Amino acid sequence: MKIQLLPSSFDDEGRIVPEQRLTCYLIDDRVAIDAGSVALGLTHAQRRAVRDLIITHPHIDHIATLPILIDDLFAALEQPLRIHATAEVIEQLERDIFNWTVYPRFSELCNDHGPVMEYVPLRLNEETAIAHLRVTPVPVNHIVSTIGMVIADGKTTLAFSSDTAETDDFWDLVNRTPRLDALLIECSFPNSMGQLAAASKHLTPATLATELRKLRHRNVDIFIVHIKPMYRETVLREIGALTIPRLHIMEPGRSYEW
Repeated sequence: MKIQLLPSSFDDEGRIVPEQRLTCYLIDDRVAIDAGSVALGLTHAQRRAVRDLIITHPHIDHIATLPILIDDLFAALEQPLRIHATAEVIEQLERDIFNWTVYPRFSELCNDHGPVMEYVPLRLNEETAIAHLRVTPVPVNHIVSTIGMVIADGKTTLAFSSDTAETDDFWDLVNRTPRLDALLIECSFPNSMGQLAAASKHLTPATLATELRKLRHRNVDIFIVHIKPMYRETVLREIGALTIPRLHIMEPGRSYEW
């Protein structure tokens, strides 16, 4: 399995920089998890291949360029873009984004080949096939309804926390999984901002360490994601002080494979 955090920040020469303001992960160049930077970071080949997008929750950094991608591809789509999300998130997308005010309701529109977008509801705690993957969504503890998930392709298994504070259902699912190769977990704020992290339901390095003690699997690659750009250097120092084996900071634009 290959996963890439699509970049969303660039320097004056157009080179990728580590600060990540939008969220989108690409699996095997075919399936996107969230869509914050999906219209910015895909290559031309990836644009032709990606037809399944999993939306964990409707915060703008996770959906910002989803309407732009559908708009860009509108005439060329020979099959609809499939938006996989819980019924609650689908309702929020239709109410708040694809509402004919912010953007057209693409679920009602067709091109010369047929529909351009369709919703595929996800059921919590039920494994479902998405392209070549098996995905099991689970609720996590964020300020809006949000899913984490376990993703498998038959050889490799990946867990993704999405945005969350302290949570239990996610770890229950992860620990029931017979094999785990990698874990992506958020850490948004430094320890000094614990009160804000608690109010917005995110993790700090201190609460991250507490959460990782719930992980029963060993020899797992752990990748930290969703670091707030303003606090990145402080968060990196505090994460480094944890001295947790196989703990990495996920780099935008880089492909990781297992």
